[in-house]
Amino acid sequence: MSENASATVDLGPHSLAAARDVVARVLEEAKRQGASAAEARLNLAQGLSVDVRLGEVETVEFHRDRGLGVTVFFGQRKGHASTSDDSPESLRDAVAAACAIARHTEEDPFAGLAEPDQLAGPEPELGLYHPWALTTEQAIEEALRCENVARDDARIVNSEGASVSTGVSVQVLGTSAGFLQGHAGTFHSRSCAVVAEDANGMQRNYWYDGNRQADRMAGPEQVGEEARRRTLARLGAEVPATGQWPVLLSPEIAATLLAHFVSAISGGTLYRRASFLRDRLGERLFPAGIDIREDPLQVGGNGSAGFDADGLPTRAQAFVEDGVLKRYALGLYAARRLEMAPTGNGGGVRNLSITDTGEDEAALIRRMGTGVLVTEVMGQGVNLVTGDYSRGAAGFWIENGVIQKPLQEFTIAGNLGDMFAGIQGSGTNVDRRGNIASGSLLLAPMKVAGV
Repeated sequence: MSENASATVDLGPHSLAAARDVVARVLEEAKRQGASAAEARLNLAQGLSVDVRLGEVETVEFHRDRGLGVTVFFGQRKGHASTSDDSPESLRDAVAAACAIARHTEEDPFAGLAEPDQLAGPEPELGLYHPWALTTEQAIEEALRCENVARDDARIVNSEGASVSTGVSVQVLGTSAGFLQGHAGTFHSRSCAVVAEDANGMQRNYWYDGNRQADRMAGPEQVGEEARRRTLARLGAEVPATGQWPVLLSPEIAATLLAHFVSAISGGTLYRRASFLRDRLGERLFPAGIDIREDPLQVGGNGSAGFDADGLPTRAQAFVEDGVLKRYALGLYAARRLEMAPTGNGGGVRNLSITDTGEDEAALIRRMGTGVLVTEVMGQGVNLVTGDYSRGAAGFWIENGVIQKPLQEFTIAGNLGDMFAGIQGSGTNVDRRGNIASGSLLLAPMKVAGV
């Protein structure tokens, strides 16, 4: 590809039609080889990513990926195989491999496709496809501008680089029950990470933005400026004293807390009896007034889709209403295992959000008075079986409703059930860059372990 070529070529309607044809051929081949039922999924993706560091280009990568997975059923025996080659010979071989596996597996009474009357209808127009006609030269220039702004302070002594990326994708799902649908989508991003130093040592931080539409992202200079601001704010960080303090989670960290909730109400975790929320439907888990909902049909949403991984229709629904757990997030297989109805969550939840309590982060800080603002967590100290939570963290010390100093090298610990129930405020400063949208969350006092 020439340096000035557009990085994003059309993977829209034309490629979508071609992808449907491939999936249909695979389903026909599975039938020809004796499968009683089959499903096939084709994913296509391509894009451009550029990385610069210290004013020099480090990498320019153009990627084009494709992958097809086929699952066949012989009664309730199941086999799966995949391939990255959609030539006729490779497709036949993939189907044959799946059939060979199915013939040698044990019957699973819960296996099988969705019934025709369960399947989604035509997908609505969700506004997911917005290609960015970005050239390699333009991407490099943007990344350099981003990093230059981020480094524009004498205390910034190093850089981990700036990146600009653009990508398009096509996903198609087909089943022998008569389902054959797909959609095209895009996602673009800008990011930067730098290192600052003062007499107390070095600190690192970063920032990024991403969106399906390039013109809705923060510009290169804005991303670089925020990366610089966040890095400089961490200079002089101290280790806090151990104690019990209210904790305010910044939006991106609040989203991880909600992600743990989603994991705990997801079908696979539940039927394996690996969740502390099993058999808790109808119980109050959050304070009154708190709703947690998904909206898979949100136009332009990062997680939007008209059908789930089983071909079932997605729908707007509440998992928590007025603080009460109303439903689990179930795909078809898990629903059968649990003897419940599927909720259209095969493959996960889509565009999850939590209601706010009408306060921005500054108001929540003032209401907290004295405590800890957490802006980074690390480690894997979350046990969904018991709900125990313990993670390394960094952030800021709050006193009299004002940020006083940066903090580092401490741990926040508690139990997810107590943390959910202890939400005292949910901010209006919602971070919508991911599949989970949340503002800052103010929690009741937690154990903060420092020195």
